[in-house]
Amino acid sequence: MVEQMGTRVLVRLHGELSAANAVRVRAELLKFAVDRPDALVVDVTELVVRDPRAASVFRAVAWQAATWPGTPLLICTPDAETARRLTHGCRRLLPVFASPEQALTARPPRRVTVLHDTLLPVSGAARRARELATAACARWQLPALVGPACLIADELATNALIHARTMADIRFAVGSHHLMISVRDGSAARPLVAREQPPGSVAGLGLLLVDATADRWGCLPVDGGKVVWACLRTRTLPPG
Repeated sequence: MVEQMGTRVLVRLHGELSAANAVRVRAELLKFAVDRPDALVVDVTELVVRDPRAASVFRAVAWQAATWPGTPLLICTPDAETARRLTHGCRRLLPVFASPEQALTARPPRRVTVLHDTLLPVSGAARRARELATAACARWQLPALVGPACLIADELATNALIHARTMADIRFAVGSHHLMISVRDGSAARPLVAREQPPGSVAGLGLLLVDATADRWGCLPVDGGKVVWACLRTRTLPPG
């Protein structure tokens, strides 16, 4: 069951979580995170989790949602053992509350800063995407990322223009470790990189550049279309 509770979304999960249905749970939770509610509150009070592998789905969702689109995930359960199992190793990323009421009234988690615009399905869309990428890097003092951010924004916008042929929402967001770039369009067709295309096809070459440039990237199906996103690391990690 899903409820809009003010600026937050409350999802109540029931039944048994298994390795077989964990993938579907992950996809559904990320769908609710796409529109960036103040927080995604997941009540697992009536969820049975017997498989430790399945329990890791919440850690995966919390990490993905925090990286992109920047939506905090809050877990609700009155059972201490369930809380320990679901948040093992990432309690800071995945806070637990004893009830939905506590989670819904808790202090709003820190949000990432966002710059966004709507791209029309016209030839100037890619140029506008590059302008926004440049503006985002200037605003957040990330001069070293101007080149790769422009490349990724250009390719994602071009991909939406050529294949989706719909209006597209482009978003830049900066967190503590990554610059996130995403384009949401009105086509549900999953983008394919060149290595997934038939021999001789030139389609998907742009996504090969995205794959080579981004720290990570992916595609998420959403209501009425999809979101293609990519992340660039804002800090150099120490060796080792």
